Amino acid sequence: MSALPYLAPPLFVLLWSSAFVGAKFGLPHAEPMTFLAIRFALVTVIFVLIARALSAPWPSTWRQTGHIAIVGALVQGVYLGGVFVAIHRGVPAGLASLIVGLQPILTAVLAGRLLGERTSARQWGGLALGLAGVAMVLGERMEAATIDPIGLLTCTAGLIAISVGTLHQKRYASSMHVASGSAIQNLTAAALTCFGALAFERMQVEWVPAFTLSLAWLTVVVSIGAFSLLMMMIRLGEAVKVVSLFYLVPPTTAVLAWLAFDERIGLVGAAGIAVTALGVALVVRPAAKGPAETGAG
Repeated sequence: MSALPYLAPPLFVLLWSSAFVGAKFGLPHAEPMTFLAIRFALVTVIFVLIARALSAPWPSTWRQTGHIAIVGALVQGVYLGGVFVAIHRGVPAGLASLIVGLQPILTAVLAGRLLGERTSARQWGGLALGLAGVAMVLGERMEAATIDPIGLLTCTAGLIAISVGTLHQKRYASSMHVASGSAIQNLTAAALTCFGALAFERMQVEWVPAFTLSLAWLTVVVSIGAFSLLMMMIRLGEAVKVVSLFYLVPPTTAVLAWLAFDERIGLVGAAGIAVTALGVALVVRPAAKGPAETGAG
């Protein structure tokens, strides 16, 4: 039996977490919107080639295309744009990961309001714990005067965007083919970030090894590799467990950021990460099944 199904979850967490560290390596050499516009353009080309190779179907109506594009603008453009701007402005990679790591909690709460899905008492408790954990980490960082308010705001905007975008995809674009849909989403994000770069940045890039390696890593390893692992795990029928993997991303990112940039976290911050992870775990954990559901007599 192949070892890939067993290696996929930890490998996915490691690769997904490395995106925050990879961004910090490249951002000193390009402004955030410029960096992302180049990345999204490259990813678009790759997914178009994959779609052609697989003879993947494309949306049959402009309405379908529009819904997929909206998801791309939110989940790719605004989400990653917010994170990249935050890191560019000095927000620690571990803290940025922690804030957007609240996405499963916010999505669960919004689903109750927008899609009529019930939010349980356990999930509300998870929300409270998650927010408390982030507050602990933020409090420690603010005491050290290392937090940028604009960076914090853009990171929070990214959190809201990926949560709303996830729900929009679930409601309007769940039938898209992964390859062709991803091509449309990344093309939309490329246009959005290109506009942002033209409006607010000088669009200058230092093509030094650090930037080139960061761009290659984020484009190929994260956008293609980690995404492919995610799709494979979902295809194997482990959707609930896959969602639960995301609460391992903030602590993994914190360790990687400590190794790469000496981003130190104190005892309060470490406790905050653990509290947030517990909160997300409570939200994504499936409800216990009763005897009728489990088939027990």
